[in-house]
Amino acid sequence: MEPKARKAPAGRDAGARLSEAVGLSAAIGLDVTETYSVPLARPVPATLIGSGKVDEIAAAARAGEPEVIVVNAQLSPVQQRNLEKAWNSKVLDRTALILEIFGERAQTREGRLQVELAHLTYQRSRLVRSWTHLERQRGGFGFLGGPGETQIETDRRLIGERIAKIKRELEEVKRTRGLHRTARKRVPYPVVALVGYTNAGKSTLFNALTRSDVLARDLLFATLDPTMRGLKLPNGRRIILSDTVGFIADLPHELVAAFRATLEEVLEADVIIHVRDVAHGESQAQKADVETVLAELGIETEGERPFIEVLNKVDLLEPAARAGLLARNRRGNAVAISALTGDGIPDLLARIEQALGQGETIFRLRLDPSDGAGLAWAYKHGRVRTRRDRADALLLEVAVDPQDVDRFLNRYADKISLEHAVRRAS
Repeated sequence: MEPKARKAPAGRDAGARLSEAVGLSAAIGLDVTETYSVPLARPVPATLIGSGKVDEIAAAARAGEPEVIVVNAQLSPVQQRNLEKAWNSKVLDRTALILEIFGERAQTREGRLQVELAHLTYQRSRLVRSWTHLERQRGGFGFLGGPGETQIETDRRLIGERIAKIKRELEEVKRTRGLHRTARKRVPYPVVALVGYTNAGKSTLFNALTRSDVLARDLLFATLDPTMRGLKLPNGRRIILSDTVGFIADLPHELVAAFRATLEEVLEADVIIHVRDVAHGESQAQKADVETVLAELGIETEGERPFIEVLNKVDLLEPAARAGLLARNRRGNAVAISALTGDGIPDLLARIEQALGQGETIFRLRLDPSDGAGLAWAYKHGRVRTRRDRADALLLEVAVDPQDVDRFLNRYADKISLEHAVRRAS
């Protein structure tokens, strides 16, 4: 069910939002038998929607006996309870539906912890009375509270204790990920992160670039846990490509907070690639949704960090529109591609190379032919663009990332020629 608010999110209509809700339901195996688009001039405090629609849906529920009724909006605990009573059926709001998907898909320990944290935070606001399973998770000591403690107080305390424990565990995960990032910086390989609306084709693009087999399906939230792979660019430079969880309109605030650790790879990335489904009717609105979430994470699309917009799924466009987008690749800021067919992928790789070259310093080195250690150091800590082997010297042109400039100056103080203080490498 999709309530139509008086002021819908910019660029979206009720039909598109209802279609997305059906897709979210299908993502956890629900078979949608009937849908409603409900006008909502003013939310009703007790039930969100008007009594007439409540009664109409109640009649349909008595006839169809659905397993669950999904309301594509955020419900207060009171609204959810009243609707369940009126419809005699389990009711999920948008937040609960997305949490169900995440709970089913998360595979890593970190992902499962994040999902549980978001779920507990959501449930705490509803003070659900069926949390006795938490006692077993705490070790089964049988302590349900002191004399006079009500069940709802017990629930609140158990949930609070579990949340505190999960946060401690996530801090440890965060610390471990930080150590991994520090180790990668010593390599150092730049990180390029893929972001985008759910089902925009990020995982398909990830597989196409890295020749991996990450789950890529026509399904909302097919990817939840971050995946990283090495990738060698055409110019020989090695990078780490990161695939991340997809964003969605009205992403529950509990999940934005809970998945911040997962999205730290985006926060730390050297280049961010925003993958858009250009064939989707709501592509522009989806772009706005992604940029809203990125802004909540402190990432500005117009900031100093390179940000590449990728228009994916051009193979689904009419031939004329597809040809026009591909022809504009070299003139516009966006890169039009099809991750499925490979169209435009070389242009994207070239754009990544260009983005990573911004701010590089170019050094010219003159080494003795016998200086094998010096040669190996240059290859390890820089990107050798050209090399000439002469009888009396090895002549190298090396592109160096900003964080390694001082190390290069110290290592090759008497063998280096600074061509430009800062130069964009091609």
